[in-house]
Amino acid sequence: MNIVLHCMISLVILYSLMLTPCYGLNRKLFNVSQIQSNNNKWQMAIATWYGPPEGAGSDGGACGYVDTVEKPPLNKMISAGGPSLFKGGQGCGACYEVHVKCNKNSACSGKAMRVMITDNCPGCESTQFDLSGTAFGSIAKRGQAQNLRNAGKINIQYRRVKCYFGKSIAFTIDSGSNPYYFATEIEYENGDGDIVDVEVNQSNTWLPMQRSWGAKWALNKGSQFQAPFSIKITQRGNGGDKTIVAKNVIPRNWKPGQVYRSTVNF
Repeated sequence: MNIVLHCMISLVILYSLMLTPCYGLNRKLFNVSQIQSNNNKWQMAIATWYGPPEGAGSDGGACGYVDTVEKPPLNKMISAGGPSLFKGGQGCGACYEVHVKCNKNSACSGKAMRVMITDNCPGCESTQFDLSGTAFGSIAKRGQAQNLRNAGKINIQYRRVKCYFGKSIAFTIDSGSNPYYFATEIEYENGDGDIVDVEVNQSNTWLPMQRSWGAKWALNKGSQFQAPFSIKITQRGNGGDKTIVAKNVIPRNWKPGQVYRSTVNF
């Protein structure tokens, strides 16, 4: 009898866990992808916006992405970040899911969106998102984008999420590069980690590059670079360090201002 009673109590407890306060099935208990995404918990912050109302904030900003912020796949869905988001440039390229807390603003839709950090906001609070006008307006109800922008500041929840831009990383060669000095801006890396180390291969030796500013890394070799050459990138995230090698991504006849793409990504 005690065994039967114990089983009945267990069934009641299990059933109650499956119910939400609205007395419906809690599908999150059976959604593996939802459980995995909860590893990055929601945090509170505020969001503002800058630049043209329908624009991309600024032309690439302090990360150095120039006009790529306006084109696919970003399509102006970007943000400048406060100090703990920009991280002195280490936060460039990080993707965040932003959920709006509507409260009393009737123009707010309450929906979520994703943005990438592309700029610095030196006057912002530590975790403030200074969104592009396009991104800020995208969380408004249909036809209410400008009304929401007029609010200027809204409360949000945010969490770090994995970026996914496909199977290649873009290396944009700095216009000041020459046979003895090489600098490149790195963009469209997948994953939820920050780039913490970049190395270039010369004569079977990996030479460390330094973060010049934003997403740009540089090496003043002092002697002539031997092309083609490979670039090794290390990304640090929740799962620890991950390293990939873009083999011979910089071709023999490389030129400043050109964009070269790897065949690997995180």
